[in-house]
Amino acid sequence: MKGFKGKRQISEAIGRARNAFGKLLSGTGLLSGVRFRGVQFHKHAWQWIRRHKLRLIGAAGAVGMTAAITMTGYQYVKTNTFEVYHVFVGAKEAGVVSSPDVVRQFLNDQYAELKRQYPDLHMVLNTGDITYQAEKGFKPFYDDEEALANLKGFLSYHAVGVEVWVDGELIGVVKDRETADRILEQVKSAYAFGKKAREVTILSAQDEGEEDDAEGKPQERVEEVGFVEEVDLKPVDADPKAISSEEEVLARLTETEVRGIQYVVQPGDCVTCIAEKLNLSTEYIYEKNPEVKDAILQIGQVLDLTEEIPKLSVRTVLTREEVHDVQFQTVYEKDDTMKMGTSKVVQEGKPGKKKVTYRVEQINGVDRELEILAEEVLVEPVPRIVRQGTKIVPGQGTGALAWPVTSNVRITSGYGKRGNSTHKGVDLVASNKNILAADNGTVVFAGTKSGYGKCVIIDHGNGLRTLYAHLSSISVTQGTVVQKGEKIGVMGSTGDSTGVHLHFEVLKNGVAQNPMNYLGK
Repeated sequence: MKGFKGKRQISEAIGRARNAFGKLLSGTGLLSGVRFRGVQFHKHAWQWIRRHKLRLIGAAGAVGMTAAITMTGYQYVKTNTFEVYHVFVGAKEAGVVSSPDVVRQFLNDQYAELKRQYPDLHMVLNTGDITYQAEKGFKPFYDDEEALANLKGFLSYHAVGVEVWVDGELIGVVKDRETADRILEQVKSAYAFGKKAREVTILSAQDEGEEDDAEGKPQERVEEVGFVEEVDLKPVDADPKAISSEEEVLARLTETEVRGIQYVVQPGDCVTCIAEKLNLSTEYIYEKNPEVKDAILQIGQVLDLTEEIPKLSVRTVLTREEVHDVQFQTVYEKDDTMKMGTSKVVQEGKPGKKKVTYRVEQINGVDRELEILAEEVLVEPVPRIVRQGTKIVPGQGTGALAWPVTSNVRITSGYGKRGNSTHKGVDLVASNKNILAADNGTVVFAGTKSGYGKCVIIDHGNGLRTLYAHLSSISVTQGTVVQKGEKIGVMGSTGDSTGVHLHFEVLKNGVAQNPMNYLGK
């Protein structure tokens, strides 16, 4: 026998085998009362086995079946012993699931449903702090459906939006910052040329047939666009039903509110008095009530001083270039061959062209303040040459007007339409309050005029007159012959005036002209 050395070892091995086989047979009851000793085993064992071989086969089968049953039970227990997972949201248990993947898939499905329900919003699923506790055992209990149903009760959701505030008032909530910015740009674009400022077309001298078109089409470049009110955009977690559409918020921002009053004229009222009392400009009162421009207010008369103001007003600063005529000068040549007081035109004058650059501040597209930045002569005017007698007629103007004020001059109101009325001149302010004659001429009026307050009118000849209104004091009298640049009074706020300024008019044959077409640099 391989692996055994010596007789003793062989005998021990045979004994162990015999005992083992004996125990096996004893278990079957086949060898009850039978004993084997030593060599007798060899002699009788095989005879006995042959007689009882069927019973032996049965016994061996029983032993094998027992072993098989034991192995099958082991596999059954092993197969049905596994882990399940207790699901917690914070400190609260939602249930037991077969796998964390069940919960993950459930959350993915819930988020997908939110996206389907609110496709245009940025939705956030609030899951809380989800943790798992594993439990291993034989056929442990779990219920995926119940656990997920309980878990759903712990979930919440919200949209991420942006609040739009104007001067501390909440206008609405939109879905994101991009939408809010787009709405604000739409508000701005109603009064500006869009995000990119239009480039200024540099004007040059025009052909004679093109002059009117050039003058009628000022070129503008937007320098700055902002809001009068304070606008604030705040990120916020919101109920998706509270998110407003882009159109809704735009409508709220642009809707107008009627402000002001219907004013009933009281005894002693005048336009200037009402303007000062209500902190309005006289131009605004005239614009809203053109019928009072050249009329006397009546006690009990109702003035409409209301206006529609949008929720969000746009302030625009732009550079404007306009082409104006430069009035030609009249040159007088002495001719001792002509009688005194007679004259003869030897050359007709022709206006030139100048480009005036303004800084303009607008509120909701309406000019509020103009400042002259530069002037450039494009076409020099051709002078009108008049041959006269030896002596120049006193008070005869040159035809080219000088500015009636000096030092830091600003235009606070330009010439042109004001609603249903026309502003016949320009309003000027300056650090030097002295008022100067714009040209040589004769004072034809020096006194108080309805609406104009203290006023001076100078006749420069050739049908040209200038008017200076709202003076605080007058330095000349009617009939005075003045020279260009001579002081004629001091700036004030008399008549229908809301503040200290000069109202300056140019009249040609009694018709108001745009002073910018006559004033030099």
